[in-house]
Amino acid sequence: MNALKPDREFAISVVRTLRAAGYQALWAGGCVRDQRLGFEPKDYDVATTATPDQIRETFGRRRTIEIGVSFGVITVLGNGQQGQVEVATFRRDAGYSDGRRPDHVTFSSPVEDAQRRDFTINGIFHDPLTGEDIDYVGGGEDLEHRVIRAIGNPHERFAEDKLRMLRAVRFAATYGFHIEARTFAALQEHAGDLLVVSAERIAAEMRRMLVHGSRRKAIELLAESRLLPIVLPEVVVAGETKGFGPPGGPTDRTLLMLDALDQPSFSAALAVLLRDAVLTNDDRSEEDIAAAPANAAPPQPPLVNTQVVNAICRRWRLSNDETAGVLLCLRHEWLLRYADRLPWPEVQRVLTHARIQEMLAYVQAVCNIADGEAAGPQFCRAKLALPAEQWNPPPLVTGDQLKAAGLRPGPHFRTILEAVRDAQLEGAISEPAEALEKARQIAASMGET
Repeated sequence: MNALKPDREFAISVVRTLRAAGYQALWAGGCVRDQRLGFEPKDYDVATTATPDQIRETFGRRRTIEIGVSFGVITVLGNGQQGQVEVATFRRDAGYSDGRRPDHVTFSSPVEDAQRRDFTINGIFHDPLTGEDIDYVGGGEDLEHRVIRAIGNPHERFAEDKLRMLRAVRFAATYGFHIEARTFAALQEHAGDLLVVSAERIAAEMRRMLVHGSRRKAIELLAESRLLPIVLPEVVVAGETKGFGPPGGPTDRTLLMLDALDQPSFSAALAVLLRDAVLTNDDRSEEDIAAAPANAAPPQPPLVNTQVVNAICRRWRLSNDETAGVLLCLRHEWLLRYADRLPWPEVQRVLTHARIQEMLAYVQAVCNIADGEAAGPQFCRAKLALPAEQWNPPPLVTGDQLKAAGLRPGPHFRTILEAVRDAQLEGAISEPAEALEKARQIAASMGET
């Protein structure tokens, strides 16, 4: 299937083709909203009076796919770089026994189709041939007043699809809107119903919230709406507010660190959100650590509660790569935070990791808030800016060379190679012959000659 971003002209041509075949057709949903807000739509959806069979007949079987045909949705494929457009028959939904999808649909009119959608800002239609908006639900007015409002009865809308509660928060945070009072009250009342939503759908919404620049506002809204204890009870700290953190939310420090992140990966942002819940520091507080002299010895490395991290990632069905990213950030925070005070070989080994920039983005935010400065990450970036041969020279000796020199292989080889590499990075040795001699000395001290 062609999964390219759809071309605007192609989306217009889909409407034009349906009109020429005698059907009503309009753009619908998010593309209309984003266009009104001045954003380039990420995709284009078309709503039409044509039935699925009529859509396939109009565009041809080879250019259409029946992915959502039971809900009246047909995917129309473009040519080359045109991408694809979802075309849905105007419909009325009946029953949502699983709290996600309608039990069955009835093809209907544009007015009824608008009424079954989630929020007014997503219920506007647009005629791309005339430039006219068709608004049956007051979505245009709510866009102007920056309001997230459920269409009709918010209790019914959230009962139909529980995930709409998270979507309300995401839209409000992303666009800087406020949630209308009745809609927000329904959010709070039905927050517990989110438990029936699949982990994948919850994770998808959280992923979009955490990588967006409004992530702090999203987490605050999740706490205020009582959704956060359902989604992520591990980070809830009741009553810790200092003028801006909502009760039942994360610590104020966590909110500030979320705000300090600069275009993070999902793993780095999630690591910040989980940090206070899964890191155990030494007896000194963050404030004591920040107040210590710059040349003071770094505090003891914190312990990472990997069981909690893994449990959360499993619950959300995150990929192994995403889970690994969260753990990398947390495990290497201490080393990167105090990199300027630690032995260079220890730091260098982490700087060579393929995900070092992701870890540094995380640690930068931590340092900015917890330390008031970011000497460790700055030290690391200065090293990384140097030519690679200066901070990551090729090793002077390998395991194969140790075997060729007559040393007996085994698990101790790793210890020997790390010690030789440390000596190289510290400038104590610089030639292969020196490295091999040092390896022999270390092997002799271990009784492994």
